[in-house]
Amino acid sequence: MDRKTLARFEARAKIMKALAHPTRLFIVEELSKGERCVCELTEMIGADVSTVSKHLSILKSAGLVSDEKRGLWVYYSLKAACALNFLDCVEAVIRTNLREEAGLAGRRR
Repeated sequence: MDRKTLARFEARAKIMKALAHPTRLFIVEELSKGERCVCELTEMIGADVSTVSKHLSILKSAGLVSDEKRGLWVYYSLKAACALNFLDCVEAVIRTNLREEAGLAGRRR
């Protein structure tokens, strides 16, 4: 694999790694509904501000969210709405797996 190809796959992996945490997936889904303040996300998630801020930092570093400081708070919005298409694909795989598992369970009886 040449350096250009490797760099492309590393960039893809960075984005997937950013999404590879339940809290960050929750944040992406919430931001798909509209911008949120760190304080709102902290309350929804039930974690402290520093933990939520770290998750947001990872998502921002991957280019998935953007932020805007207003007074004392920082507001985040989904920058890459196309990430939702990937999450739709993940849900489709989950549904397919469940159907296949249900079919196998039915045949084992």
